[in-house]
This record gives sequence, C-alpha cells and structure tokens, in this order.
Amino acid sequence: MNLTRRQLLKTTAFATAGASLLGPQALMPRHARAAATFTGVTYLPPSYKALTYGSAGFVNYLRDNGGDVLEVDFYDSGQLLKADEQLPALRSRNIDFMFHTTSYITRSLPILGITGLPGVVGELYRHPERLRQGSPLFDLINEELAKENLYMLTSGGGILEPEYIWSTQDNAVRSLEDIRGKKVRVVSFEATSALEAYDIGAVRIPSSETYMALQRGTVDAGVFNISTIIGRSLQEQVDVCYQLPITGFSVAPFMLRDRWDSLDDDSRAILEDAARWYDENFISHCNDDIYPNEYWPQVREENVEIIAPSDEDLAAFNEATHKVWDHWKGEVGEELGERAIKLALGQA
Repeated sequence: MNLTRRQLLKTTAFATAGASLLGPQALMPRHARAAATFTGVTYLPPSYKALTYGSAGFVNYLRDNGGDVLEVDFYDSGQLLKADEQLPALRSRNIDFMFHTTSYITRSLPILGITGLPGVVGELYRHPERLRQGSPLFDLINEELAKENLYMLTSGGGILEPEYIWSTQDNAVRSLEDIRGKKVRVVSFEATSALEAYDIGAVRIPSSETYMALQRGTVDAGVFNISTIIGRSLQEQVDVCYQLPITGFSVAPFMLRDRWDSLDDDSRAILEDAARWYDENFISHCNDDIYPNEYWPQVREENVEIIAPSDEDLAAFNEATHKVWDHWKGEVGEELGERAIKLALGQA
C-alpha cells in the first residue's frame, strides 16, 4: 500500500513524539547513534522566490553541515501541512520546525503583532537591527513565546518591506480617503483594525485566490507585500500601488521551546549556525537585493502607477493606529506592550 506524505506523518506521529520527548536515542539501541531526523515545513511555494530564499538556505545549511548529527526532511508548498495546520502540528510534535509568516499567526501568538503593528512597521523596516538575534526586542518576544512553549530561532534579521495598498484601475486608491468603502483583501488583524475607520469591506482570502478575485471584481484592492504581488503575478491585475506602510511581517523558523532546550550540543550548534546565517541574510537579501533589483522593475514594466503617501495621509493613518495599539496592548498586557513598542521605535 502506498502512503501519502500526510498519511505517513500521521502514522509516525507517536514515533516523532517519542523522539522529541526522549531524544534521538530513544528509538535506537544504546550502542548505535544515528543522525536525528528533523522534519520541517512551510506552506510557501518556490514561486515566492524572496520569501523562500531564507528557508531554502537554512535547510541547505543543515543538510550540508548535519553530517552524522542530523538529517532533514523538509516539505514546502503545503505538501505536508497547510498554513493553518502548521502551528497545531508543531505543538503536537508531529513536526520539529516550521517557517511561518508572523502576520498569519498573531491571533494565536499576540506578541508577534509587534512585527506588523501599523505605525511601527515603518520604523522596524528602517531599523532592522532592532529585531535581530540578541536584540532586546527579539529576546522579549521569545520570553513571551516561551510561555506557549515556543521558540523563534530568528526573525530573519528584521521585517520585510511593508505591505502597501494595491488597487485596480476602476477602483484606484491614490489617497487614504480613496480606500473608503472599498472591498479590500487583507490578512492580518492589525491591518484590518487600522483600516476599520475607513469602512472597508475586509475580505480574507488565500493569496492563491487573489488573482481571480481582482480579475472578477470580488475585491477592489488588497494590502500586499511585493513578494505576494510577484509570487502570484498580481502586477497583471493591479494598476495602482499606494505606498502607505499599512503593516508588515517576517518569515521566521519556530520550534518548541522544550524541544530546543533538550537538544544535544552538536545538534543545537548546527541549528544555531543555520539560524545565524538566516538572521544575517534573509531580510537583507529580500529588502536590499531581490525587491529593488528584480521585483519593483517587474511592477514598473507592467506600468503600475506608484504613488507615495502625502504627509497628511501619513499623519492621519498614524493617528488612527493608536486605537490598534491600545487593543494590542490589551491582549499582551499594557506594560509589555508599551515596552515592546518603545523598543521597536528606538525609544528604549
């Protein structure tokens, strides 16, 4: 009988859990030591060249340097688990690590909201060092994640270029007021909350469905990072990009905290080196190389109108975001939220 990858995962769930809890030697005779196998996933497909650059490099580093210490089974494109399945699978120990966009899981892990908080993302984008490994903000995030038995190995060294408002010609958004009443594809809770004041019709649909949604008029506009634009060829359907920084995110590798703490020294050292590579290369490669040199030229080739926000719109939007800040601080705790925002803004 041939097993699908998904069936195989379920069949081996108990074995994976045993190895996670007791160590890689649990299933081996004491006289033999085989390389531990780490199963990792991402739902992102290779067409997201920028977003998968880091995960591919991380996995290749492990494969090239794991030797007889660790091996890697890695599944992209949701082959093994869909986006919504990744975090539950990690928590149930059916996988060992996952790459996830931070904006996708802020409802489950509110502390990650700081990576996409409107009015903050512009500063984090301009100052990636505030979110790098070992920074006070990075350590604060992991202190909170530890309460959920989770560990973020690295943020990738910052956040990606913020998400802007992209719209069709018939429903062009050239100012903040233009978005009023529009049907807008938006994913993150933070971005949705920030735009509530403009009476948008928020539509949460997978990125894989956005091309047809724009083409058919199911949505008038969307809040997108340029990786989504190019990864889904949306530059063929949108006509205007209003570069108001709405929200942001990173793609980060996560493990269970107790799984990380129980690693042998050799395995941890290899993972730490891979995470260090990721921290030093992922965000900078996207923001400083792929985006300006490949992605934005493709957008311009399609004659997409690119508009910078006015000072008035920036001020109005930033003022409106304080309601979002207050709500977020209510979720994570007033003192913690204030501290995280000050660290992100360089005020602490």
